[in-house]
Amino acid sequence: MSAQGDREFHGATSPSPLESDKISAAVVCTLTALAFALRFYKISHPDEVVFDEVHFGKFAGYYILREYYFDVHPPFAKLLLGLAAWFVGFDGKFDFESIGDSYSKNHVPYVGIRALPAVLGSLTVPIVYGIMKQSGFPTAIAAFSAAIILFDNAHIAQTRLILLDAALVFFMALSLYSYIRFRKVRYSEYTAQWWGWMIATGVFLACTLGCKMVGLLTFAAVGTAVLVDLWDLLDHRKGLSMDQVSKHFFARAFGLILVPAIVYLSFFWVHFKVLKFSGTGDSFMSPAFQETLHGNELLLNSHEIRYYDTLTLKHKETKAFLHSHEEKYPLTYSDGRVSSQGQQVTAYPHNDTNNHWQVVPTITLPPAGRGRIVRHMDVVQLLHVPTQTYLLTHDVASPLMPTNQEFTTWPKGDESRYNDTLFELQLINGDDGDPWKTKSGHFRLVHVPTKVALWTYTSALPAWAFKQQEVNGNKNAQDKTATWFVEEIISDENGHDVHNRTSAAEPKTVKSMNFFRKFAELQLSMLQHNAGLTASHPYASSPINWPFLLSGISFWTHNDTKGQIYLIGNIFGWWTCVLALSVFVGIMGADALARRRNIKPIPDLVRNRLLNSTGFFIGAWAWHFLPFFLMDRQLFLHHYLPAHLASALVAGSVLNFVLTESINYPISVWGPNLHTGASRRYYTDFGSKGVFTVGAGILFLALTFLFFAPLTYGTPGLDPEGVNRRRLLSTWTLHFAKVSNA
Repeated sequence: MSAQGDREFHGATSPSPLESDKISAAVVCTLTALAFALRFYKISHPDEVVFDEVHFGKFAGYYILREYYFDVHPPFAKLLLGLAAWFVGFDGKFDFESIGDSYSKNHVPYVGIRALPAVLGSLTVPIVYGIMKQSGFPTAIAAFSAAIILFDNAHIAQTRLILLDAALVFFMALSLYSYIRFRKVRYSEYTAQWWGWMIATGVFLACTLGCKMVGLLTFAAVGTAVLVDLWDLLDHRKGLSMDQVSKHFFARAFGLILVPAIVYLSFFWVHFKVLKFSGTGDSFMSPAFQETLHGNELLLNSHEIRYYDTLTLKHKETKAFLHSHEEKYPLTYSDGRVSSQGQQVTAYPHNDTNNHWQVVPTITLPPAGRGRIVRHMDVVQLLHVPTQTYLLTHDVASPLMPTNQEFTTWPKGDESRYNDTLFELQLINGDDGDPWKTKSGHFRLVHVPTKVALWTYTSALPAWAFKQQEVNGNKNAQDKTATWFVEEIISDENGHDVHNRTSAAEPKTVKSMNFFRKFAELQLSMLQHNAGLTASHPYASSPINWPFLLSGISFWTHNDTKGQIYLIGNIFGWWTCVLALSVFVGIMGADALARRRNIKPIPDLVRNRLLNSTGFFIGAWAWHFLPFFLMDRQLFLHHYLPAHLASALVAGSVLNFVLTESINYPISVWGPNLHTGASRRYYTDFGSKGVFTVGAGILFLALTFLFFAPLTYGTPGLDPEGVNRRRLLSTWTLHFAKVSNA
């Protein structure tokens, strides 16, 4: 077959394969060069800490100092920033304390650190182009989707700073690209290329998740496509036996589950190896975890507790001391309930002698030796030293929470309520025989008769209790917030100082902890604190606002130059993406209705293309956007950037449909014809009108970008009239805007 016969043209002027490849190479080189130019333009401005650089720049410094920190995001992107900071000579001593702190005055090589996100953001543009080309779209359409990211003000602003989103979006795009390459070779199963692209997809998925927890959404997007693929293979018409289907399933489980799990775990292994010294994140971790860090306070100042020691007990969550004083509960409360009129037990944030409690045994002790150490699951009494009364709880409602039990005290020497003064000491993650220690010995104190746990929270009692925190009995004895620790030992039973009691007997060596226990603990803590980010923020926004750019984020302002960095997207590009999403839903809905009446307005090949390629992009957009509606935490516009990238792919695909109403089939540029076995290349009759339309769209994207560029780069500063011209929506909270007199 001749070269001419080996090509099937859908237009008389289709370029030759060699010419097409040259054009494509020139386009992608141009896009990449522009991406680098736009992201590195004046990257040294401002030479001050901008927005969340206060967090992620600080974390990079902690890696250099090797001091343990805590963050709600996985460590991979921060490890990359730390590596970049080390490479450019940062010593880690600048603390990134506040937005506006000067880099230049503190000799911080910030440009080198910012360069890493800028490089990743720049490389995202050719990857978007590659996704479209590998999906079979014409060069012009691929360039249009890439241009939406290339000229997007939000992507540029976010990738010029020491932030995580550049890495997140970069690896998310690589994950989609690798999966599409894997799908292209799906009929060459179990070849080196087939395994290579599948494992590459798994590695890039792990990297995406390693940047931020929202990388799970990329897993979901690709995972959905994999499940659809497996469901298709299960069809008996495919001619595969169940053994063959099982082999496909386990191959994908290996490449897309096991491999990513190993890669993801490796990030934390490096994280723990690097951060071996005590740091700001210690308090977020368990005592056992903290004792694996060099120089940790719990490791250095943790002492065994013995019976008859006088202690101060502190609540882990609120940092308030267990406290009592001679004043009694009032006879009745404001709601008419009657109290026991017993001695008040409260939580008090300040050090005070009324915080002193003595540990009293309930068993006979030897006169000396380690048999006098208090241990896990011992039953004890706590004697309030100033008033010589025992801690007690009983079946009486607490002042503020009628569902919980009141805590009070009972006079020493009166044995009539002895059982009500008994408490079981439960060390958190304790084993039989473990000693109770100061600082590190986190515990729950569970009442023996009623099984409630000693508990406090931030609500203050009325003036009759001096507005101190209420202490009551929590019926959920395993509640994590019912955790306490011993702040210090005041004295032993003879009133002697015991500060150095264990220093000679127990050398203070760093302890070890199983990696998987450390990983599980940190992962759980990350998820809990991420969900707990519910405080209000002036620039937080609802997901419904994001596709329409109804609000942005003020990153940085400078009063002298009237410069500001305001995170807002390219409004032409974002609204084009919204339009494309709407058009796709509309045309597929109309086609579905027509087919119910046996009418096929869209040819099957075109419809299949829309369902497969565009449907995959729509799925990626939906997975990266819709779950945010279920999240009860602070959310910002930059959380939409991965979804915006997916919507840019949808925009190119829909534009191709509108301009051509035809299909590039199969997906691969070169590949075997499934019917004849011949290798042939397929073309779309895109035409000069299509090229003109795409060119006009890219021009509008570029002009819109330039219009908003002063807000993206923070320079040049704008006068009030200039700010007002760029405030296209009244919901944009731009600084230095001219206030209307109306």
